Amino acid sequence: MLGLKREIDQVAKDKGLDPREIISALEEAMKQAARRERGLEAEIEARFNEELGEVELFEFREVVELVTDPAMQIAIGASKEFDPDAEIGDEIGVKMDTSGFGRILAQTAKQVIIQRIRESERDNVYEEYKDRQSEIVSGIVRRFEKGAIIVDLGRTEGVLPLKEQVPREIYRPNDRLRAYVIEVNKNSTGSQLILSRACMEILTKLFAQEVPEIYEGIVSIKAAAREPGGRSKVAVASRDNDVDPVGACVGMKGSRVQAVVQELRGERIDIVPWSPDPARYVCAALAPAIVSKVIIDDGAQSMDVIVPDDQLSLAIGRKGQNVRLAVQLTGWQIDIKSESKMQELALWLADAVSAVEGCGEAEADFLLQEGITSLEDLAATDAEMLEQLPGVEAEGAAAIKQRAAELAERKTEAEAAAKLEAEREAEAARLAEAEASRAAETEEAPVAPADGETTQADDSA
Repeated sequence: MLGLKREIDQVAKDKGLDPREIISALEEAMKQAARRERGLEAEIEARFNEELGEVELFEFREVVELVTDPAMQIAIGASKEFDPDAEIGDEIGVKMDTSGFGRILAQTAKQVIIQRIRESERDNVYEEYKDRQSEIVSGIVRRFEKGAIIVDLGRTEGVLPLKEQVPREIYRPNDRLRAYVIEVNKNSTGSQLILSRACMEILTKLFAQEVPEIYEGIVSIKAAAREPGGRSKVAVASRDNDVDPVGACVGMKGSRVQAVVQELRGERIDIVPWSPDPARYVCAALAPAIVSKVIIDDGAQSMDVIVPDDQLSLAIGRKGQNVRLAVQLTGWQIDIKSESKMQELALWLADAVSAVEGCGEAEADFLLQEGITSLEDLAATDAEMLEQLPGVEAEGAAAIKQRAAELAERKTEAEAAAKLEAEREAEAARLAEAEASRAAETEEAPVAPADGETTQADDSA
């Protein structure tokens, strides 16, 4: 009989459960099996007897003088065998004989025990992993389900949904994978961990693991921007003037940042110094491009960034990636212009302000510094601002605004004409190329002999 007690202890050890949970499941299983045998209205109680190593079932009956329902009542005389102090109206627990239950008892008990053990395992896993949300976990790729990757984490499985995967990363069964836990759910099928490889947090967590200064709080990550699998930017700052935040994150010969790059499978990472000065911060965020000048519009939270002509493509980046990440990192709207473009704009503005005698390039430079970076902006500018220019009064301000509107219209028409001409030239070039291709195909095609004619080879034959 004591074998049951040993089996309970062994199952509890193997599953990492409390033996009391298994005993409770066993008592519930026996109780349900007995009710199935005696009827759902029967009042039955189950207790595990540790000394005997078995579950005892007790059926409660009412003590009566004359029994009319043997299943629910017991005579006063018979009740004395169980409780000498029993009186009419009392409830007496009569130990049941379970030997006749047979197969039904065994099957019901097995189903209930399995269910309760699963519930206990699910609860234990949830309790273990709920505190690991927002952490990086390691596991083994096991299988794929509708695009999602199922990862074996040891005591449970994690799910890496398709939307949380990095497009260029490919995994196969038994590959080791590290991912960020974004959510822990407890549902009917078990505790489910939702993982991510594409979120921003995995980037910052990896740096915290690789850089002791971040873990200790000396260096902090102020902001980060990421396009998973392509490129990331991280802005860092230090509360210790003797610690270079960028150098701390890069590490000796780039060892620290390379460890993060390797974990993210080659994703490019730019580490830039954070600054409370928006202009300095934006210039750093646009690295590796070199910035010549910055024009800030605080009200619109935007900046016009001027770069040398040879730095324009570098500042914008491939398909606009560099400037797009800089916008995400800084929170400022960034419009990048080349120096030649700004010089052209300065000439247009100088032409507009020349509507007032004595105004020219100096006044155009002032307007650029005030954030007026187009003729349309100048035409919509408040007259009060224009009256700040030397020699400009209300009448002159109105003349400048009118002149700017006229030049803007003329400039737009010229650009439209230039665009149309470019499209025509491109179409003409395409047609010429197609014609040349057809001509080449015609020259290469063999000419079939006409009826009655023979080839030179036939004549010689």
